[in-house]
Amino acid sequence: MADSVREASLVEELGLARYVRSPLAREWAPRVAAMAGAFAAGAAARDRDGAVASGHVEALAQSGYTALTVPAAHGGGDAGLADMCVLQEILAAGDGATALGVGWHLSLVLGVRASGAWPEPMRARVFTDAVRDGALMNSIASERETGSPSRGGRPTTRAVPDGGGYRLRGRKTFATFSPVLHWYLVSATLPDDRIGEFLVERGTPGVVVDETWDTLGMRATGSHDLVLDDAQVPAASLVDAYAPPQRAQRSGDAGGPLLHVPACYLGVALAARRDLLRFCWTHRPNSVAGPIAELPSVQDQIGRMEATLDRAHALLYEVADAWDRADAAGRQRLRARLGLAKVVGTEAAVEATDIAMRVVGGLSLSRGLPFERYFRDVRAGLHNPPMGDIAVRAAGRAALESFAPGR
Repeated sequence: MADSVREASLVEELGLARYVRSPLAREWAPRVAAMAGAFAAGAAARDRDGAVASGHVEALAQSGYTALTVPAAHGGGDAGLADMCVLQEILAAGDGATALGVGWHLSLVLGVRASGAWPEPMRARVFTDAVRDGALMNSIASERETGSPSRGGRPTTRAVPDGGGYRLRGRKTFATFSPVLHWYLVSATLPDDRIGEFLVERGTPGVVVDETWDTLGMRATGSHDLVLDDAQVPAASLVDAYAPPQRAQRSGDAGGPLLHVPACYLGVALAARRDLLRFCWTHRPNSVAGPIAELPSVQDQIGRMEATLDRAHALLYEVADAWDRADAAGRQRLRARLGLAKVVGTEAAVEATDIAMRVVGGLSLSRGLPFERYFRDVRAGLHNPPMGDIAVRAAGRAALESFAPGR
């Protein structure tokens, strides 16, 4: 009973109870809160050594969380977008790096499920592996030469036909969770200049994780380089092929599953908010009569934080709920607002953690407190897709087109 009270208390402290709406979310929220509380104890150490918290990943797999968005027909949780987002927020409040890593897996599974992408045998195999073994996957598309794939760069990684299959040659960057993934969804340029997506299994000869990740924030995501040195893959591993910009236009999920990105960073920001509120009631410098919580200037700053986070959450869950209810055409119409939800959410997380640092003052720079880690981690969200400038321009273009003459 005491544990369940603590877990309910965490969800209440984060202010997320109002978004725990469905039976699935109500079932999972206390379980995720329990894991988040346990993971929080090791998050700072993993941040320092820059290693993926493999124990956290194992706990998520054993709980069935890694199968959360797998279709029910394959034994998964069949979670929708709004449920995934709120559970990811709770998890991120305990360990943002672990939440971001597993979020890429959950969102990719949700996208495949929603769009019906990939040939059925490969789709079924990935779903089965996630349910049975907790097998994780991620899309590995970024390269130093091209930057973010959302900007339209063509992969320098090449797929060369060989013996009925392909040989993959290239180097990928930002391969989040690469040390613990079972499947890598790798983009490569085909001989006919289309872009192919290959589902590559861990352990394939020629696939090497080069541990290059040493960054300011999200240090424990293991976002190393993935080297493909003549990696031989069967023809069936080619699960999609397209000529840009066709993929963005035909995607059945409209980019909705990417809302796991702002959900993760907002979860980190909510942890900063919770810890700041506690700090304000316990910090009593001798220059004031009581705790700093009683200072009007502090109340003003926290009021700004509340407004910032409330706006971001309102948009996030409004759009996520709409995506869950919509058909494929309706989801396409939501594309611009989905992008805005990402931008507003990640920028709100940056602003909220900045406020926390300012209120705490010089003490916030100490690694003995979590604020500097929260501050560093949320800044990574500015560089996750969809990129802010692209999303804002798309929203502006959509607004203008709705008033175009002749419409």
